[in-house]
Amino acid sequence: MNQALKLLYFIALFFIYIGEATQRLFFYILSRLNNLVRFFKSIKLPRLPRIASTTISLSFIGTRARYFLTGVVATLIVLSIWQSYVFVKELPSPYSIGKINYPQSSHIYDRNGKLLYEIYKSQNRTPIALSRLPTDLIEATIAIEDKDFYRHNGIAPISGILRAIKENIANKTLQGGSTITQQLVKSALLTPDRTIKRKFKEIILALWTEKVYSKDKILEMYLNQVPYGGSSYGIEEAAKTYFGKEAKELTLEEAAMLAGLPQAPSIYSPYNDPEAAKQRRNEVLRAMEKEKYIDHETRVFAEKTEITVLPPKTSIKAPHFVFYVKSQLEDKYGISTVEEGGLRVTTTLDLDIQEEVEKILKEELANLEYLNVTNGAILVTRPQTGEIIAMAGSRDYFEEEDGAFNVTTALRQPGSSIKPIMYSLALQKGFTAATIIDDAPVAFNSPGSPPYVPVNYDGKFHGKVPLRLALANSYNVPAVKTLEKVGVSDFIDYAEKLGISTWTDRSRYGLSLTLGGGEVTMVDMATAFGVLANNGYKIPLSYYLKVTGQDNFSTEFHPFKIREMDSSISYIVSDILADNFARVQAFGGNSQLEIPGYKVAVKTGTTNDKKDNWTIGYNPDFLVVVWVGNNNNTPMNPYLTSGITGAAPIFNRVMSYLLKNYSSGSKWYERPANVVTKNCFFGRVEYFVKGTETKVNCSTSVLATPTPTP
Repeated sequence: MNQALKLLYFIALFFIYIGEATQRLFFYILSRLNNLVRFFKSIKLPRLPRIASTTISLSFIGTRARYFLTGVVATLIVLSIWQSYVFVKELPSPYSIGKINYPQSSHIYDRNGKLLYEIYKSQNRTPIALSRLPTDLIEATIAIEDKDFYRHNGIAPISGILRAIKENIANKTLQGGSTITQQLVKSALLTPDRTIKRKFKEIILALWTEKVYSKDKILEMYLNQVPYGGSSYGIEEAAKTYFGKEAKELTLEEAAMLAGLPQAPSIYSPYNDPEAAKQRRNEVLRAMEKEKYIDHETRVFAEKTEITVLPPKTSIKAPHFVFYVKSQLEDKYGISTVEEGGLRVTTTLDLDIQEEVEKILKEELANLEYLNVTNGAILVTRPQTGEIIAMAGSRDYFEEEDGAFNVTTALRQPGSSIKPIMYSLALQKGFTAATIIDDAPVAFNSPGSPPYVPVNYDGKFHGKVPLRLALANSYNVPAVKTLEKVGVSDFIDYAEKLGISTWTDRSRYGLSLTLGGGEVTMVDMATAFGVLANNGYKIPLSYYLKVTGQDNFSTEFHPFKIREMDSSISYIVSDILADNFARVQAFGGNSQLEIPGYKVAVKTGTTNDKKDNWTIGYNPDFLVVVWVGNNNNTPMNPYLTSGITGAAPIFNRVMSYLLKNYSSGSKWYERPANVVTKNCFFGRVEYFVKGTETKVNCSTSVLATPTPTP
C-alpha cells in the first residue's frame, strides 16, 4: 500500500511540474501579445480576461491543483501529437502501389498431410493499360464498385456508405462502402487485418493517393491489382482464366461478370456457383443501366445471354471438398485471411478414400446412362466425430457443363429417405416397432385444397402392417398416417434439431413431407442420420482437424455432441433399417442394400417424378450418403422406381470398400439397457423401449389381408 501511495505521489509531482512549466511558458507567450490584445480592444470585441492567477484559476482550485490539471492536459496533447507522428510515419507510400504486397499462400491438406490445394495471391500479373481495355469493362466496374469514382476525392461520401448499408440489409446484396481508391490501397499497401487503425490508414492513404495519381491511373492500377478468384489477379489474367482471351476482347456480358467478382471472388465464382455468378452479372448490368451506360434493351438482351467459362486448369485434388472448405474458412476468417493469410489447414478428408469414391462414382454412373442418369454425388462421414472423410459433388468437377456444381450442398428432394427421421419421432410419441398401421386407402382433406390421397410406390395396399415392416418396405400410406398423428409442425421442429436446416417456410409443407416433399441437402441428411448412427447424439459435420496461421494462431477441432434422441430409439430404428428379412417384400432377399458379413442400416428414397434417387446407410464406423439424378432436374427412367437401381449399387460398393479396408470389424451397436425384447408376429423377436412392450398386441390376428389394388 505504501509503495502504491509513493507511486501516485511521484506521478502527481510530475504532472505539477509539467503544468507549472506549461503555464509559465503560456504566460510568457501571452505577455508578448499585448499588441494583439490592443488590436482586439480597438475593434470593440468583448473584453478579454486579464491574465492573472486570480482570474485564470477557479476559487476552489489551488495553485498546485491547477498545475496538476494543466500538466495532465499538456502531457496528453504531447502524447497525441507523438502518436499521430508515429502513425503517419508508419504509413507506406502510395508511390509503391503495384510494387509491394503482403500475401502468404494458404495450404489445404488431407488428414494425412497430402496437399489438396494451395490458395495464393499470384505475383505473375500481366499489366495492361487502361486505354487498351474495353469501355464496357471500365463502366461495369465503376457502376458496381464506385459510381461516384470520378467525382469524389478518394473516400466515399456519407451517402455512399449509407447506401451500401441499405443495400446490404434491404436487398441482401454484397456492397462495400469503400471507394475504388480505398480498395486499391487496401489490396496493394495494407495487411488484411480488420481493425479501426487499419481503416484510418486506408482513408489517409486513399486521400494521399488521389493527390499523387490521376483518376485514370488509379483505375488502371485497381484493375491490374485486385483478385478475381483463385490465382487470377488483375483483369488480364482473369480474362485468360475464365474466357481464354485478352481483356480487350471481352464482350459486355463477360465484362459484367468479371466486374462483379472482386467484391467476393469465391461467392460469385462461376466455378463454385454458376447461378450466383449469373445473378451477380445481372446485378452489374442493372447498375450499368441505372448509371445510363447501357439502355434497357441492351441490358435485357445481355441478361438472356448465356456465358460459357473455360474449365479450371489448376492442380487440385478433391476439388468439391476443397472449395467447400474454402467457403467455410471464408465465412469464419474472411476472404482476405484465407487468400493471403498463410493458413495451414489439415482437413478431415482421407485422400485415398476420396480417390476411390470418385472412381466408383464415375464407373457406376457409366452403367446408368441408359436410365437417363447423368450425375451423382457421394458424401462419407464418421458418425462418432462428424468428420467428412470424402466428398464427391458430381461425376467430374472438370466437366465443362455443371461439373463444378457441388450437389452435396444443393437442395434436392429426399424421397422416402426422410422416413426414418419421422418414425424416430413417432417412437418417442407412443409408437413402437410393433405398432399396427393400416395400409389402406385414405384421403386427407384441407380447406381450399383438393383431398390429399397418398399411394404406395407399387400401387398396392398391404393391409395392417407393423411399423417395422412399414418402414423397412418404405410403404407411403402408413408413413403419411403416422405423420398425421405425430404432427407436421412437431416433425419440422424435430428435424431441425437433428440437423435439417432448409425447411424454413413452414407454410409450404404438409403431410407429403414424410415422402420427401421438402428439399434438403446431403450434408444436412448426413448430420441428421448421424444422430441415428451415433446412439442419439448429434455431432455437427466438420471439415478440419487443425488450422494454423500467422502470429502463432492455431485451432483444433474438438467434436461436441448434443443428446437429441434417446439411444433406445436410435437403436430400434437402426435395427429396422438393418433388417434384411423385414424388407424382403419390397427389395427381395439379395438386394444391393445387403453387404454380406456386415450389419448395415440403410434406407433408399426416390421421388415420384424420378428426379432424385438416394441411398443412405451407416454402421458405427461410417455413414454414406449417395444421390443420383440430373442437375437440370429432368426425370430419370421410371425403372428407378424400385429404389435400388440407381444409388444403391454405388452405396454398396463404397460401403463395402470402407468396411473391408478401414472398419474395425463387423461390429454393431450394443443394446441399451432400457431396450427389452418380446416375441411378436410369427415368433420373431421385437425390440421395445422398456415399458412399452405391454401396450402392444403381438398376435397375428391383428394383421389383415392386404387390400386389393383399386
